[in-house]
Amino acid sequence: MSVPTRTAEQRTEALESALAARKERARLRAALKARETTAGDVIRRSHDNPVWGAVKVVWLLECVPGIGSARAERIMTSLGIARSRRVQGLGDRQRAALIIELEGAA
Repeated sequence: MSVPTRTAEQRTEALESALAARKERARLRAALKARETTAGDVIRRSHDNPVWGAVKVVWLLECVPGIGSARAERIMTSLGIARSRRVQGLGDRQRAALIIELEGAA
């Protein structure tokens, strides 16, 4: 499958969109680290913000103060969440169980 040919305008638009997404993820990481928002809030409101929905669950967990890569792996394994899963791809049960796990850990 070949890459589609894009116009200069389409490339510029894609670059601006990617930059906006990176800035939003950086803002989200800072807000989680500063405890201005919680991972539970991100999971609950991910349907309203496409950037939040597109982040990987493991990335979200690792941004939470007190949760490192090992603990994030344990949480995801215990809840049956694949390492490649994104927040928007969580099922209702996984979403609820993850929120309970995160709010119980706080």
